[in-house]
Amino acid sequence: MNLLTLALLILLFPFLAFWVNILLGRRLPRQGDWVSVLAVFASFLLSLPIFFRAVGIYNPGWTENPNIVWFKLVGMDITVGILANNLMAIMLTAVLFVTFLIHVYSMGYMHDDPRYSRFFAYLSLFTFSICGIILSDSLFTLYIFWELVGVCSYFLIGFWFEKKSASDAAIKAFVTNRIGDAGFLIGIGIVVAALMPYYTDPFNLQNVFAGIAAGHLSGGLLTAAGLCLFMGAVGKSAQFPLHVWLPDAMEGPTPVSALIHAATMVAAGVYMTARIFPLLTPQAMIVIAYVGGITALMAAIIAVVRNDIKRVLAYSTISQLGYMIMALGVGAYAAGFMHLITHAVFKALLFLGSGSVIHAVHTQDMREMGGLRKKMPITFITFLIATLAISGVPFTTGFISKDAILAGTLSFAGSNPQHLLLPIFGFGAALLTAFYMFRLLFMTFYGEPQNAEKYEHAHESPGVMTAPLAILSVFCFYLFFTFPSFNPLGGKGWFDHMIEKPSKAFEHVEEGELPASSPLLSGPTDHMNGSDNGEITGIEYANGQVAEQGHESEQEGAAGQDEEHQDASHTIAMILSLIVAGTGIFLSWSMYCRKKLSAEVWARKMGILYTLADNKFYFDELYGAVFVGGVMKLRLLLNRFDTGIIDGFVNATAPFLRGLSWLSGKADLHGVDGLVNGTAWVVGEMGSSTRQLQTGKIQNYLLATLAAVLIIILAGIL
Repeated sequence: MNLLTLALLILLFPFLAFWVNILLGRRLPRQGDWVSVLAVFASFLLSLPIFFRAVGIYNPGWTENPNIVWFKLVGMDITVGILANNLMAIMLTAVLFVTFLIHVYSMGYMHDDPRYSRFFAYLSLFTFSICGIILSDSLFTLYIFWELVGVCSYFLIGFWFEKKSASDAAIKAFVTNRIGDAGFLIGIGIVVAALMPYYTDPFNLQNVFAGIAAGHLSGGLLTAAGLCLFMGAVGKSAQFPLHVWLPDAMEGPTPVSALIHAATMVAAGVYMTARIFPLLTPQAMIVIAYVGGITALMAAIIAVVRNDIKRVLAYSTISQLGYMIMALGVGAYAAGFMHLITHAVFKALLFLGSGSVIHAVHTQDMREMGGLRKKMPITFITFLIATLAISGVPFTTGFISKDAILAGTLSFAGSNPQHLLLPIFGFGAALLTAFYMFRLLFMTFYGEPQNAEKYEHAHESPGVMTAPLAILSVFCFYLFFTFPSFNPLGGKGWFDHMIEKPSKAFEHVEEGELPASSPLLSGPTDHMNGSDNGEITGIEYANGQVAEQGHESEQEGAAGQDEEHQDASHTIAMILSLIVAGTGIFLSWSMYCRKKLSAEVWARKMGILYTLADNKFYFDELYGAVFVGGVMKLRLLLNRFDTGIIDGFVNATAPFLRGLSWLSGKADLHGVDGLVNGTAWVVGEMGSSTRQLQTGKIQNYLLATLAAVLIIILAGIL
């Protein structure tokens, strides 16, 4: 079975499951949950041949782009297909694996919901949409699926729409993402406008990279295009300053939180940034790195003071996504993508674990929990494993990926000392992550029960919910990403071999000097109009870097990423990451387990910082006052303009128009109607007079005839 057929089937199964459940779900056995579960499982099985094909080829530059012409428009042949490479193969398999487990978990968590079948219908549509993003080879189809994901998130976040908080959260998420998507659309417009004269399909990513390599889009316009495209990721992946929607998305069911905040919606922004990595200029990369760094540290600070178990995990997600974005910004491409995959597993486990706790105690407030490890041993053990992973403890996947990111930022700062803030952001967020995650663990599972009634009724979740937890916990161990290396401190395995940083499309020196083929841009491109430059088919690929072609690049990767510095920084970064993780865990243990430190005392000592964190740095208030309040004031201003100016003008002309209508009425009544009526009266009178001659009696007619004859005779005699 070829790649295109596999991709179509992967999309088809969840799409059909959506329609079956939305139309017939309530009439099916178990309200059709099995339809969605089997559909996503089938898609997962179909993703495995693609993954094993990539592993079998075992080439970091493997790329295939099968596609077909979808439709023709204004001289363009818009194609639809897939861009198959190692990035896509790994992402697709990971997403479908986690999504399948979330579907299974939902069978237990949502079993009593009155809209059970609709929930699974929405899950299927969401799965279809996110798979479309992963498979897309074109900015056109990517944008279609991008918006579908936004619609699905609106449905799922506001699933319990009878709660005002849930419906408000859905609207907030939808509107905030539209802001980012507006920038995304502008970026697509810039790219397509620049490449339309040269390619019949300027949306195709292969053609986009080739066109940039040929110099058809460069300089400040290329930087602007990259940053506008990145705006889509800022919205979808909840990065500063569009991060405000994601914590409120906790109003949706917990499986939705796991689905949105683990491997699907929020990960889509990071994945898209990795997809367009070859077109991002050093200037754009610096902006991306700082957006990620600021987000990572800021969200971690806010997470420290949250007491809602799901909101702690929500801000943790924002922070970890910031890590990934920062990694891509500094050129640590493989590290950023690895953390995307590892985070998908342990964050899904954390959210599903929190759902298991909520299912048992019926509250999300950690201050009402405590001591649950005895009541929920499976949930506790799996949650502990995920907490160790996200904190970056050795022997876990989180340690491998987070250490690689920190090494990348440290190496970047070594080459660019003016950007020393970036590793400070990274290590600071690592310290806080370990602290707030173990704070969550200790408050939930350790100590004395804080609510005796809730503790008394607490119980372990059913097998349909704990089985996904156990499976996910297994994949939190490092060996799955370092095999065949068994080195727990960062051994290079299959993942490091298959994922390498792609070359930059614009670093080609001179047009016409590009090689005939490349792992970055393999396959044909469609160069139009018989350009003298010939067909641009690739960029030379050498160990993830752009090969020299007549000159040395002044900057490598993201504003000067240097592999030698990264290797030299790895040991330092590993030692520092262990120190900060250990410090965070120790402080959390001292404060929330042993009670040697008082959280209340330290909150007072933190002063303004605690106040800012507790109020989420006042972003909601700021946006409410400036944007929401500004729009409301503009609405009032426009209303006054409408009532005072427009309506005033209309009302002022009313007397004149009424007089004109009265005059027109009189002219019509007495002039036009008078003439018509007068003519009718004359004709009527003439008819009345003439009618006297027409009696209808033959004797009258004979008498009249005789009288006329006599008159004629007499006239003749006389």
